[in-house]
Amino acid sequence: MAKKAVTSEILNIVPIDLSYLNDRGITEDCLAGKTAVVTGGASNVGLGYARALAWCGANVVVADLNEKAGVETQRVINEENGRDCCLFVKTNVTKQEDIDNLAAQAFAKFGKVDILLNNAMNMRLNGPMLSSPVEDLVSSFEISGKGVMMACKAFVPGMIERGYGVVTYSATQFHYLPGMAGGTIYTAGKAAATSLVMSLANEVKGKGVNCFCLTPAGIGRIDFSKMPPMPEPKPGDPPRPKFDPKMMKRMMSMPGFDGMIPPEAGGAGMVYSILNADKLNGSGFLISDAFRAMDFPYPVPETAPKGNSLGHRLSDMEMTMVFCTKGPAFDGPEKTPSFGAPPAAPAAGGPF
Repeated sequence: MAKKAVTSEILNIVPIDLSYLNDRGITEDCLAGKTAVVTGGASNVGLGYARALAWCGANVVVADLNEKAGVETQRVINEENGRDCCLFVKTNVTKQEDIDNLAAQAFAKFGKVDILLNNAMNMRLNGPMLSSPVEDLVSSFEISGKGVMMACKAFVPGMIERGYGVVTYSATQFHYLPGMAGGTIYTAGKAAATSLVMSLANEVKGKGVNCFCLTPAGIGRIDFSKMPPMPEPKPGDPPRPKFDPKMMKRMMSMPGFDGMIPPEAGGAGMVYSILNADKLNGSGFLISDAFRAMDFPYPVPETAPKGNSLGHRLSDMEMTMVFCTKGPAFDGPEKTPSFGAPPAAPAAGGPF
């Protein structure tokens, strides 16, 4: 079925075309016959995942709280693929009745679910621990922990029964680091869900279901001209620089891209990872790792990442203890590589 260029006044998108990745195995039928559920799939990163999955032949169930964006997502994906392949279900992932309804509608429409992409999160739960109400942490765990567990319980048993399935989670950094996107409350919730999915990988090992976590660092599409003005400084505050869209774009530019990574490109990296899920069970990695593995044709090749990534393949025991070995410990910081230091070479055993 021929693809159609579709635009939207509601969604911040551009027409999608992944045909330039056919020689990477990302074709219009590479996921044909599969059905995916994408939580938080009506905007930004999740929307990029959903559109890429559908472009590659999958049926997609988009779960999101934003009904206006969700209905428009269903229209856009169905129209650009020329088939009835997308279903929007308004869903609060923290409510069991909503997850039950999501599953019921997905099964009624498409008969099965092969891929569960847990992506929903509230970016506003992003404050520091000492100045945030405890309720923010509870909400973060409700979405990332409870929501992920309920979704897995709704869809993974059917995957095990059929002997095929992929479960992924959009992870982030394990602890707050100044200058990065996630604050303490946000990263705590994300860490809980990451642990759940990594543990699930061992629970389902050998049953045809593969689980991994992908960190979509740098993915997004921002119209800098629509950024709200900075608040006026309070008496005694240092003067703040005026907002400069060009400067902001340079600050947020990702290697290999002229600015942030487009959500559609992030979706292509997710599709490639799903196609290689049998080699990635129990793995967590950055989107740039997937791009390196697939030899992504960067728009700006001269600035593309070179060499090894910050990650490397861990043994099962290292993975089990990773939250315990969370700092420099007895050797002291002078013997610990800095954040930007080249990591150890990855061991053999997978596309990444």
